Amino acid sequence: MLERMPRPVPGSPFPLLVLLCSFALCAYAGVRLLDGDRPMITLWFVGAALVHDLVLLPLYAAADRALVTVTAGRAAWVNHVRVPAALSGLLLLVWFPLISGRVSQRYAAVTALSADGFAARWLLITAALFGGSAVLFAVRVGRRRPGAG
Repeated sequence: MLERMPRPVPGSPFPLLVLLCSFALCAYAGVRLLDGDRPMITLWFVGAALVHDLVLLPLYAAADRALVTVTAGRAAWVNHVRVPAALSGLLLLVWFPLISGRVSQRYAAVTALSADGFAARWLLITAALFGGSAVLFAVRVGRRRPGAG
């Protein structure tokens, strides 16, 4: 028998308190962030939002639509490609400056570590994600076949 999660009591102050705390934390982080170079940080945030909304979103929506079209009769494949691609893309987005080698001198000066190898490691992680997804898909397909196991 499954137990249901308790629902918040209507009018309970707890969700409002959590929301207000998250706003306070965001305000604190924004004030601390804008202590530096305000115009460049603002330009970076606006540019990142515009690049995402006007360039990246249409690109990965088109890629997903193409994936769904190509695998029309085999819908079980779609999520086994979507998940590792999304995780790999997220890693690329977060670590792009180091993967591309554009900030290697600054990174080395700040951390005293070499920035070499980020691209190779990202490719290895991507291969591991897709390989693990392929193994999981093979196991699931093997379990569905009659007489398997």
